[in-house]
Amino acid sequence: VQLQASGGGLVQAGGSLRLSCAASGYTFSINAVGWYRQTPGKQRDLVAIISSSGDRTTYTDSVKGRFTISRDNTKNTAYLQMNSLKPEDTAVYYCNVGGVYANNKYYAHYYWGQGTLVTVSS
Repeated sequence: VQLQASGGGLVQAGGSLRLSCAASGYTFSINAVGWYRQTPGKQRDLVAIISSSGDRTTYTDSVKGRFTISRDNTKNTAYLQMNSLKPEDTAVYYCNVGGVYANNKYYAHYYWGQGTLVTVSS
């Protein structure tokens, strides 16, 4: 299995980025997807979740109204559209595929691919 997160970069506060998560080796369409982020010395925190069909989503409070998670099962790819970015959004972002999505919580699959760095300047 492989997960490749991409789309990170340097952006000014208030700007936007769209992250992509390309999955291979999974039956992507039957798996929930979670996006996480991590800053140095801190734990990896869940940002957003999307169900296998895309009909359910959950967001952490700090990104509600600014971030949108989506997916294209024909391309085995999930996305995280990030708008109105803030310096505190700076982190390495990871996607996770195949975890359990229940009761607005996500229990991550053991496999993690490489993340993509998002840096928001003030």
